[in-house]
Amino acid sequence: MSSFDIFIGEFTGTALLVLLGCGVVAAVVLKRSKARNAGWLAISFGWGFAVMVGAYLSAGVSGALLNPALTIGLAIAGSITWVNVPLYIGSQLGGALAGAFLVWVAYAGQFTAHLTDPEIIGAQPEVEGLVDQKTAPKAGPVLGIFSTGPEVRNVAQNMLTEIIGTFVLVIAILTEGLNNAGNGLGTLGVLITSFVVVSIGLSLGGPTGYAINPARDLGPRIVHSLLPLPNKGGSDWSYAWIPVVAPIIGAAAAAGYYNWVFK
Repeated sequence: MSSFDIFIGEFTGTALLVLLGCGVVAAVVLKRSKARNAGWLAISFGWGFAVMVGAYLSAGVSGALLNPALTIGLAIAGSITWVNVPLYIGSQLGGALAGAFLVWVAYAGQFTAHLTDPEIIGAQPEVEGLVDQKTAPKAGPVLGIFSTGPEVRNVAQNMLTEIIGTFVLVIAILTEGLNNAGNGLGTLGVLITSFVVVSIGLSLGGPTGYAINPARDLGPRIVHSLLPLPNKGGSDWSYAWIPVVAPIIGAAAAAGYYNWVFK
């Protein structure tokens, strides 16, 4: 597997993952979308299918990791070499940036209509657990389309939720034998992993929105901060480190458990 294979596979696969994943959230959230209010079930299955599309495309090229936390977990487990980890992660982050930008391109009219609607811009978000709402982190009304955020803002709980969700993802991939000698995901493996993502979304996604992937959260958050959207609000950078650090911890824990129990 060449460096170009890794780059093009991970960049393109992650771009499609984020385009379709964030796209389903846009479809559900934006007021002028035909899928508005389709609900959490649609989002969970949409993200699962997004993983399936991105992974099928890149499985035979780069192994379809598409996730910096999974990449680190597989390196710890010995499935990939550490020397390739920076290239994998850089390609994944670049793909996430591109995918998030394409979501804006696809829904540009809906974003503008949503963010100029008096009902939307007049709503003042509150953060549960904070007495003084003036100190609450400012998450704009469409940030949730791009990145995750907690329903109850508690660092320890939010960290644990993301750690647990990522642990489930990585241990499932490792124990399903989906990465054989660096050959990437098989056809059935991609499908199984997609349904694992759906299961995590339905069972563990409620508290934080289940980032379980640092690139999937950080890349779109950067795009949100840069887009010329009216009344878009803040990008909640005070929370942004949690969906980066916690998935890495969860993946490392899963790889350590796999090495201890299954190898």
